Amino acid sequence: MSPVAYKLVDGAAWERARVAGVYEGSEVDHADGYIHMSTAEQLAETARRHYAGRTGLVLATVDVHALGVALRWEPSRGGDLFPHLYGPLPLSAVAAERGLSVRQDGVMVFEDGAVGWP
Repeated sequence: MSPVAYKLVDGAAWERARVAGVYEGSEVDHADGYIHMSTAEQLAETARRHYAGRTGLVLATVDVHALGVALRWEPSRGGDLFPHLYGPLPLSAVAAERGLSVRQDGVMVFEDGAVGWP
C-alpha cells in the first residue's frame, strides 16, 4: 500500500481542523462512517467526480503510517482499494497541504499555479 494518502477538504473546514488539531470529516464522511481518502493514482478521478467546480479547497497529504489501525484499505470504485480512516484525522499525520480549486472539467488547479496531478 501507498505510504501516503490524500484528502480533499473544504478550506473553511480545514481552518476549523487546524484550531482543533483534528479533522472530523465531511457530511459524506459522517454518513459513510469513515473519512474518504485517495491514493495518488485515484486523486484526479476523485476530484473530477466529487469536487468539480469547487473552489477554496485544501489537499492534505497524509502519512498513512501515522494513522495506525484506524486506516483500512477497502474496495470501492471498480474494485480499487481506497484508504478509509475510521476516526478523526489528526493533523499531526498531515505531511503537507496545498490550496486548490477544481475546474468544472475536474482538473485541479493549485494556488501555486500548477495544473493537474501530480
